[in-house]
Amino acid sequence: QVHVVESGGGLVQPGGSLRLSCAASESIFSIAQVGWYRQAPGKQRELGVRMTNGIWVNYADSVKGRFTISRDNAKNTVYLQMNSLKPEDTAVYYCNVIRGPNEYWGQGTQVTVSS
Repeated sequence: QVHVVESGGGLVQPGGSLRLSCAASESIFSIAQVGWYRQAPGKQRELGVRMTNGIWVNYADSVKGRFTISRDNAKNTVYLQMNSLKPEDTAVYYCNVIRGPNEYWGQGTQVTVSS
């Protein structure tokens, strides 16, 4: 069974940067779809970015130009670089992996943007 784990969350001041990691238990990112979701308190979980066929698509206008994606297949890891962070970015961030008919979720990592 494939396991995915998010890490890199924490407390950061507005305007700061943070890099989140999504690590998999095996080499799957080269053939799988990968998405970053987030869920703020009292809000529905929303899709931020998703990679399909090696191309990242941003589904949230609020993060365009501030969040970027990178992948290291050798380390079985996908990264989310978050810049110019705002208090509205405070949420639990989740990594979602889809491989064929199977779907996997991580436990999430908390990001808090506050002075």
